[in-house]
Amino acid sequence: MAIESIGQVSNTTTASNENSNVSQDEFIKLFLAQLNSQDPLEPLNNREFLAQLAQFSALEQTRQSNDKLQSLLSMNSSNQALSLLGKSVQVNLQAGSEFNGTIEAIHYDANGPTLTIKSTEGSFVDKISLSQVTVVTQ
Repeated sequence: MAIESIGQVSNTTTASNENSNVSQDEFIKLFLAQLNSQDPLEPLNNREFLAQLAQFSALEQTRQSNDKLQSLLSMNSSNQALSLLGKSVQVNLQAGSEFNGTIEAIHYDANGPTLTIKSTEGSFVDKISLSQVTVVTQ
């Protein structure tokens, strides 16, 4: 999920391949299989095993930190959207034109908050992302 903030246009996409991630249980299974299949006459060095465990532990902590940071960014995006409710804004539409109006509603989906804006003439524009907001006034 891409997290946006006001005035920031993000053209980068991150693709995560779920098949390339190894869970802790899978790592332990692989680790035990490696121990069971080693040559008893030429055992592997204990330092290699400890280094692998330490690396996996560090990677797991980094993944957990990343998940928590992603949650904080989602909450920040939601708070930004809520703080805009009822304010006059200027937004850039996909067609390259600008639209002025007041934020009337906020909707949440898997991609984060989207805004519904009502113009002074009474027309509505829906599904505006936070990154499309260029000017905020009272």
